[in-house]
Amino acid sequence: MDRTAARQYRIEVVYGHGAEDNAFKAQKVSGAWAYDQQGKMIPVTVQRLEDHARLVPLKPPAVMTVALDNGMWTRNAEKKWINEGRSKVPNGTDSIHTFKYSVAIYAEDAHLPSFSKLNFVIVPQADPLKVGVGKPLPVRVLIDGKPAAGIKLIGDYRSAPDVVSAETDAQGLASVIVRNEGLNIIAAEVTQPVKDNVDIAERGLFTSLTFVGEAHHD
Repeated sequence: MDRTAARQYRIEVVYGHGAEDNAFKAQKVSGAWAYDQQGKMIPVTVQRLEDHARLVPLKPPAVMTVALDNGMWTRNAEKKWINEGRSKVPNGTDSIHTFKYSVAIYAEDAHLPSFSKLNFVIVPQADPLKVGVGKPLPVRVLIDGKPAAGIKLIGDYRSAPDVVSAETDAQGLASVIVRNEGLNIIAAEVTQPVKDNVDIAERGLFTSLTFVGEAHHD
C-alpha cells in the first residue's frame, strides 16, 4: 500500500514500488480513515476484493489515510522470503515485520487530523495543493507520534522511487520540492531493530504523502 488512487469516484489502495500496481491480499489493510474539510471523520467502508482493496467513504473526503500490515517475513535457508515469523521457518535468517501507511490530500485548505493512527507519517506543514511545481513543501516526519531525524525523503516516488530529495533534521523537518503538476507522491521508509522477539529482528515502516500539485506559476 504505497498510495491511494481515485478511480471512477472510488478510492483504490495501490501496492507496488514506484509506478507499479501489484495485486495484494486485501485483508492486510488494517485500517482506513476519511476526513472532511474541517477534519471531522467520515465513515468509510473497506471493500476487500480478490487482488486489492477499495475504500468507499460515505461522502467525498478531503483527506484519506490508510494503514497496511504486511505481516512478518523471514528469509529461509534457500534465501527465499516466507510470510511467517522466524520461529516458524527452519534455519531462517533475516526477519522483519513490515507496515505501510499512506496519507492522501484531495482538497485545498483541508484541516489535517492528528494522524495518531499512523505509526509513520509525513505531515505537510503547508497546503501541498497550493505550493506549486518547483517550490519547496515543508514537511515533518513522525514515528510513533514523535519527530524523526535522519529520515530520507523520496520526492517523486512514482517516477523516481530510488532518488532521495531531502533528509529530516533533529526536529523531523525537511523541505521537499514539488515535482509534478499532476500526481505527487512523497515517500520514506525506515528499518528499526527489534529486541527480544522470537519472530522478528526488525520492524520495517513505509509511508507516503499523495496529492495533486498546482500548475507552475511565474
